[in-house]
Amino acid sequence: MPGVAAAEIRGRGAADTSRIVSIGGAVTEILFALGLGDRVVAVDQTSRYPAAARRKPDVGYSRALSPEGVLSTGPSLILAAEGAGPRSTLDVLEQASVPVVLIPEAHDRAGVLAKIAAVAQAVGEEDKGRALAAEVAADFAALEDMVKAMPGRPRAVFVLSASGGAAVVGGADTSADAIFRLAGVTNAMAAIKGFKPALDEAAMSAEPDAVVVMQGGGQVLDAATVFSLPAFAGTPAARERRLVDMPGSYLLGFGPRAPRAARDLAAALHPGVRLPELPARPWSAEKDQ
Repeated sequence: MPGVAAAEIRGRGAADTSRIVSIGGAVTEILFALGLGDRVVAVDQTSRYPAAARRKPDVGYSRALSPEGVLSTGPSLILAAEGAGPRSTLDVLEQASVPVVLIPEAHDRAGVLAKIAAVAQAVGEEDKGRALAAEVAADFAALEDMVKAMPGRPRAVFVLSASGGAAVVGGADTSADAIFRLAGVTNAMAAIKGFKPALDEAAMSAEPDAVVVMQGGGQVLDAATVFSLPAFAGTPAARERRLVDMPGSYLLGFGPRAPRAARDLAAALHPGVRLPELPARPWSAEKDQ
């Protein structure tokens, strides 16, 4: 994959960070949390938070970028989440002498803190990065204490989409599985690897207590739709009509607000338990749209 790490860019001399194109929701969240939103000249379609990011020019979906669209914004630096592309686009961008810094993607505490450090280093704001990372690390620590004190581990299924009567669910090694683990939730589809269709028998035998879906996607997955699927019709989740919906960029973004998303998911799946709120942070004050 083309692109270089932040340390390599910094090693070449001071990068021009006056006009940043940010590719990836977590990367964009971090830049705004660092107070650098005014340097961001364009974002991709996954950059939904904060609201100011949605007012920036949109260069398209992170995995289907066109070099012309990105270069038309006049970037001096491109920060892209690992997996952005296609490769041919990143090749063209590098040939145009625009630095492209790839930010490693990971779905755990260490990975989120590493993203913050990488973005901060790429833009030459290491001190701000350390301050932000300290706040996020404290949020993770508070979340861990909450999860340890919670009674039981509910079983849940994450449904990504549904068509033709079949549901695509999040199995092991997915962002959905990772947020479940952070929230103290058992992934009832852990026997599946990746995002894959769930067989009706497998889903029903998994006995999920709840189904989790994303808000704001192209497909409306409400309780009537989900629990009419054969895979879930006979489950405890269907009998109790336990459907939890959260904004996708918040639930699965794994940016600075990841501990908050896990806390809110845990609270939704433990309706009889009162969980404390995490400390207020200026970079997490907005609500997702």
